[in-house]
Amino acid sequence: MLSTTILIIVAARITKSAQIPFSAWLPAAIAAPTPVSALVHSSTLVTAGVYLLIRHSFILRKIFSLKYLLLVGSITIFIAGMRAIKELDIKKVVALSTLSQLGLIIIIIGAGIPLLGFFHLLSHAYFKAILFICAGILIHRIKDYQDIRTMGLGVKVLPLTISIFTVANLRLCGMPFLAGFYSKDLILEIVIISSYNLFIFCIAIVSTFLTVAYSCRLSFLTSVCLIKSERIYSLLDKDLKIAAGILTLLVPTLVGGNFLCWCIFSFNKSVILPTTLKLFVLMLISISVYLRTHIYLSNKAISNTSISE
Repeated sequence: MLSTTILIIVAARITKSAQIPFSAWLPAAIAAPTPVSALVHSSTLVTAGVYLLIRHSFILRKIFSLKYLLLVGSITIFIAGMRAIKELDIKKVVALSTLSQLGLIIIIIGAGIPLLGFFHLLSHAYFKAILFICAGILIHRIKDYQDIRTMGLGVKVLPLTISIFTVANLRLCGMPFLAGFYSKDLILEIVIISSYNLFIFCIAIVSTFLTVAYSCRLSFLTSVCLIKSERIYSLLDKDLKIAAGILTLLVPTLVGGNFLCWCIFSFNKSVILPTTLKLFVLMLISISVYLRTHIYLSNKAISNTSISE
């Protein structure tokens, strides 16, 4: 009876955090206004289930094997990355990135380090809010279209928004010394050195590759893409209230991870890796950026050739 109750409680929390097989509702929930999406995706709605797992993980590990969460989180981040790489709705891409990051937190909870999961949950809130707000600015500037194929040349007409949007995407990728690097890189290092099976390791690495790929794709299509359906931006990047909001969020996106790492959290055990493994994640990010850039330039050349003909 107790085991059944615990299983139901864990299943309810996984459903709340939109993990597989209950993840279909999260991309569909982006119909809400963008400021509401920024709040619920970063701090309240889906993070509630993960937060409850973190708070009760010390109790659950005595009566429930948390290692089952490793499989759930791994499948979730892989499927979210595969969907995001082909998604055309800008808000759905950002929502799927939320799903991917929550899956990463579920993995580290299953690995038995809930404090690190809470660390990543807090740093995730910084960039997720700024991604949704910047996406909302782009949507409203081009007559409320959400299709990323209708966006482009944003770097010319909305330089501030696109610049901050790009920084938030780099933070999502785990670029060094941004807020996400301190938590995401540590999670991946623990997955690499832990004695889990090869499936978990491969899924974590491939999912990191997909995260960088769809983030680069989103940045290219919204900022420098030269082929788009709508070229009319209703307003320029001169709204001081909106600019003040995203600039305020930019500060914790840049230095929040360092602050949380050194001032709030204290990890007594150091992660010592060989140089090749330490640089493995960074090499993976660099390769993904290169391949995504090459694919984008090739597609742009094909589009320009077809138009000229």
